[in-house]
Amino acid sequence: MTSKSPLWRQSDFLHLWGAQTVSDFGAWITRTGLPMMAVMGLAATPGQLGLLSAVSSGAALLVGLTAGDFVDHSARRPILIAADLSRAAILITLPVAAWLGLLSMLQVYAAASLVAAASVLFDIADHAYLPGLVGKALVTDANAKLSATESLAEMSGPALAGVLFQWLTAPVAVAANAATYLISALLLARIHAPEPHVEAGARRRGWIDGVITGARTSWREPRVRTLLIMSAIGSLFGGFFGALYIAFVLRNLGLGPVLLGVGIAVGGFGALTGALLAQPMARWFGVGPAICLAGALSALGTMIVLLAPANPVGGMTALVVSQFVGDIFGVVPLILATSLRQTLLPQKVLGRVGATFRAFAGGVAVIGALAGGALGGVFGLRETLLAAIAGLLIGPLIGAVSPLMRVREMPVGEAD
Repeated sequence: MTSKSPLWRQSDFLHLWGAQTVSDFGAWITRTGLPMMAVMGLAATPGQLGLLSAVSSGAALLVGLTAGDFVDHSARRPILIAADLSRAAILITLPVAAWLGLLSMLQVYAAASLVAAASVLFDIADHAYLPGLVGKALVTDANAKLSATESLAEMSGPALAGVLFQWLTAPVAVAANAATYLISALLLARIHAPEPHVEAGARRRGWIDGVITGARTSWREPRVRTLLIMSAIGSLFGGFFGALYIAFVLRNLGLGPVLLGVGIAVGGFGALTGALLAQPMARWFGVGPAICLAGALSALGTMIVLLAPANPVGGMTALVVSQFVGDIFGVVPLILATSLRQTLLPQKVLGRVGATFRAFAGGVAVIGALAGGALGGVFGLRETLLAAIAGLLIGPLIGAVSPLMRVREMPVGEAD
């Protein structure tokens, strides 16, 4: 993350970085604004919040099942631009409906699902695109930089969403996000580096073959297999947590949308710290041990908010500490695990492998979100969230007894 990095001299990477930074800011506004809109504007129940989270996660499953083969046999940058333009067009329908007095939970569900689908396609294509743009030796540095600015967006986006929702209503925040995707598309259009050619004779074999190839490739490599299992477990219990977290803070802790946004924004400082800490942790502990250790510390840090007293001062203090600690160690395994996949596997299969990860994560997250919404209504928000955090510790424990623990450095030269 220093100025000595060769990436500072790569204008094409800087355009990609700028595009992702702009869209990250808008995405955080919407990520916080849509549940706020549902809770405070449409009086959503825990079950409806679970369904809202589930339809978004379900998009990851559907797109993950179908997109990998398409991405691996197509130019990736046009896919990124098309995904940005699609998200802008979908999101602008929400403020229009709100201004006409026609906004409903059904439309929020539909918009959340479609935007999530386009976002998953963007992420799969971006995962496959980055190594060819910067080279595998710089992938970890590039991922750390992208994660750092995502953390900056996390600091500002939720707080801005809270302010806009309370002062100007959530649809304004959603409209702002639509504009950010347009800016992102313009920046991506300025990248000039040619993409690696699809190998001679390669042709699309259909989404079924893409799913099989991605799953088989992921499962055959023991270290990637461990990452896949850990990702699925994290998504399952993350679905529990994500479906109910905002409702818990707003209802059980007595915090308003502005304080919620500020609390999540403080977590962005933690995420920024995590982005800076990822490469040092990999050097200190080794790549595999750092992934497992950070994952466990992130889950334990998140638990702090559930121990908060139901008053604004105690609740806000616990929210800030929980977000900060949880986000520090939540970002580290994301950067290192993504970089490890990109360096272990050949670039020609990264789209299908990325799609496999998203499909597995999306599928189990749907189950987790629906189960979390249902259990939250029966047992209470706090109790269900505690069960989710206990589940989040399972993944790091599995990683600790797997071949992942023997990975000390990024194996840059293993894949072609």
